[in-house]
Amino acid sequence: MTNPQWNAVDAYFTETIAPADEALTAALSASAAAGLPEIAVAPNQGKLLQLLAHMQGARNILEIGTLGGYSTIWLARALPADGRLITLEYNPAHADVARANLAHAGLDKLVEVRTGPALDSLPQLEAEGAGPFDLVFIDADKVNNPRYVEWALKLSRPGTVIVVDNVVRGGRITTPDPDDPAITGTRELFDLVAAEPRLDATAIQTVGTKGHDGLLLARVVR
Repeated sequence: MTNPQWNAVDAYFTETIAPADEALTAALSASAAAGLPEIAVAPNQGKLLQLLAHMQGARNILEIGTLGGYSTIWLARALPADGRLITLEYNPAHADVARANLAHAGLDKLVEVRTGPALDSLPQLEAEGAGPFDLVFIDADKVNNPRYVEWALKLSRPGTVIVVDNVVRGGRITTPDPDDPAITGTRELFDLVAAEPRLDATAIQTVGTKGHDGLLLARVVR
């Protein structure tokens, strides 16, 4: 569900404090031209991710779910010159689009796009000693959100920030639905986070160009 007023408010926020630039606009255009689903974060949400990374002083970022690299650009722009962002994308065609978008944005030296199921890539990262990551952004298949958070914990340190997108599901998160794996996985995510003593977390609802949705934000406390 969308609402014209929600869209107008998002447009106002974007125009005044989170304006697009050529690289961000090009990333969305290239993604659309390649037939990618139009499910990238809204510009003001991308700016939120960038601000969180800046406030965190992030030098090492992990993203699970790349799509066309739009959110990746926002996050990577918060990194110092010697920082690193690893982003995991299941679909090879999407990964190719993201790599091209990141190169166009001048960020390909900071960002590595890895292709394949994230639950295969994450153990490889652990084996390589790729962590700890300062910030983890999770925006992939919702059924595996609990597993992604478990891996984020393994690859984190005290103080790491974990952000999970799309946790409201148009308000349907309040009602168990065994026929919707995205609802089942997201509710399991909340149960996991609520029971996990190493995480201090909250969630917020959002409305705007992406409809009625929201984010879970957590901090690793130990």
